[in-house]
Amino acid sequence: MGDLVASQVHQTMTALIECNTDLAKEIIARDNMVDDLDVKIDKLCQRIFALTQPVATDLRLIMASLKINNDLERMGDHAVGIAKKIEGLNDYKEIVKELNIDELAGLTDLIVRDVTNILNTRNTVFVRDIFDARYLIKEKAHAISAQILEAMTQKTDVIVVATNLIMILAQVERIAGYSTNIAESVIFLVEGKMIKHSRKNEDQDPDPGINLTSEV
Repeated sequence: MGDLVASQVHQTMTALIECNTDLAKEIIARDNMVDDLDVKIDKLCQRIFALTQPVATDLRLIMASLKINNDLERMGDHAVGIAKKIEGLNDYKEIVKELNIDELAGLTDLIVRDVTNILNTRNTVFVRDIFDARYLIKEKAHAISAQILEAMTQKTDVIVVATNLIMILAQVERIAGYSTNIAESVIFLVEGKMIKHSRKNEDQDPDPGINLTSEV
């Protein structure tokens, strides 16, 4: 599931940079594969709960799997959402290039690949890097959005494409957000520690300390 969603995001970021509508259509067509795995994983977790009544580490595995599965499915949905808007960018490739969206797309591709690697290896050493990357993506997305809004006030002919780009930036930011959710779930799975509430003030503090004291 993680590898499939990472592939979807990678292809979406490539399609976004290139304004490639053919690739975007392929991404949309593969969405059913993500949905099928989502249902399969949910059913498997429910079956394990019903038949084995897991405890301790096994219980954490099932709880984390359900949360991660949901976050991956949402990431896949956002990738498809971006792909559906790429056709409207065909005549505005220069604007996409001028806004340095390629840099943002590269960072988003990287954070998803990194969190998938953490998910596969259960190595929490680099979780802080995931959080830092998420803040960087958020800052860049907001900066680009500000540029777009300024352009909209000066050129009414770009309002439609500008609106599409702002929606795309919001979905890019959500993909990064779900990546940090998955990183938190991996910490819970491996160490039995919940850190999500220690990061609730992240908008005010760009580098909050991680409190790993709440154990389950």
